Amino acid sequence: MSDAIRFENVTKRFVLQDDRPRSFKEAFVDAFRSKRGVQKRTLTALDAVSFALEHGESLGLVGPNGTGKSTSLKLVAGILEPTSGRVFVEGRVAALLELGAGFHPDLTGRENVYLNGSLLGLSRREMRGRLERIVDFSELGQFIDMPVKHYSSGMYMRLGFATAIHVDAEILLIDEVLAVGDQAFQNKCRERIARLRREGVTILLVSHSPQAVRELCRRALWLENGRILGEGGADEVLEAYYASVVARESERFTAEGAGPAVERTQVPATEGRSSRFGTGEVEIERVETLDADGAPTPVLLTGEPVTIRIHYIAHQRVPKPVFGLAIHRDDGVHVIGPNTLDGRLDIQAVEGAGTIDYRIARMPLMEGAYEMSVACYDETVSHPYDHHHRSFPLRVRAGTVRERFGLLALDAQWSHRPAEQRAEAPRGA
Repeated sequence: MSDAIRFENVTKRFVLQDDRPRSFKEAFVDAFRSKRGVQKRTLTALDAVSFALEHGESLGLVGPNGTGKSTSLKLVAGILEPTSGRVFVEGRVAALLELGAGFHPDLTGRENVYLNGSLLGLSRREMRGRLERIVDFSELGQFIDMPVKHYSSGMYMRLGFATAIHVDAEILLIDEVLAVGDQAFQNKCRERIARLRREGVTILLVSHSPQAVRELCRRALWLENGRILGEGGADEVLEAYYASVVARESERFTAEGAGPAVERTQVPATEGRSSRFGTGEVEIERVETLDADGAPTPVLLTGEPVTIRIHYIAHQRVPKPVFGLAIHRDDGVHVIGPNTLDGRLDIQAVEGAGTIDYRIARMPLMEGAYEMSVACYDETVSHPYDHHHRSFPLRVRAGTVRERFGLLALDAQWSHRPAEQRAEAPRGA
């Protein structure tokens, strides 16, 4: 399969000039001055970066701000040219970079749709065939014939998103634009992008949301200081990146006088991965699995009650912590990821030792081998106090459930109604 996008030793530098003219008069005078002594600095956004993305693949770019992620998308879109190296792009590109950036404020929504289509090389007739779908997706209705300068920011972005995803692009560039409109519309946008991916559209995504990267991308690329620090499966790259973020935060807290991170015992790594990270204000000491009678059990039974008990110790008073867990099948499939925040368990503060219970009325997992992650974060769920990644093995056996296929056993029942009973049913039933 040929490459849709390929970077070959791509470097992009920007020139920063310290004494830029602040008025037309200064610019006119400067034109006759000697340029010697003018201070110019360069910013290297990308430094000899090479990667490739095949047609139909999806790749997430992760890393801190200012490390070349958005620059990479603009190089693919043709907005920027590389300083050195080569960028190859094969296929029609639609860019969700700054939604509605090409809209003219005095034109109506309908007129701007046609304008955007023409910029992408589509005829008015081709855009006319897409217009109804664009209006339906954007949910603008009668507002489509209103000048966009009267749109709210949400309406403006919805129209920009709807236009970009209906131009039959072969390559879709997405830069932190998934928070469009209300939650229902955001879900619709994610579903649409997932559908485009299934249809074979190549996706290059920039996002600070690990959930979005995992949901939309199989691979990830970690950029930092213009260089590639990691490339591979989305889970592995995200884990490595966020572990580095935590390490830097710990160093910063220490430098600012917050004291060193609490010493903690390292658990064995799982399959060669670093399995534990966090700043240590709260430590997860152990995890138990309990049966219906509250007795510890190493094997869980499908369809039976189970309690997962997290033992922790807080070395200082920590307000509003969030405890969570995740279960992965041993082949890496992420099954569930509940936490106390989403479960509406309001923990005002923790200090000293304690336990957190997660009770499951009927274990839904089918027979197999699984791995469990357990973690404690701050109230924003962005700062880890202690995170054990896939460190606790789980073994599930069939129990009384006789189902054999799939991943989950649903708490459901079959029923049957013969045709003659349906015919005898009273009208309106």
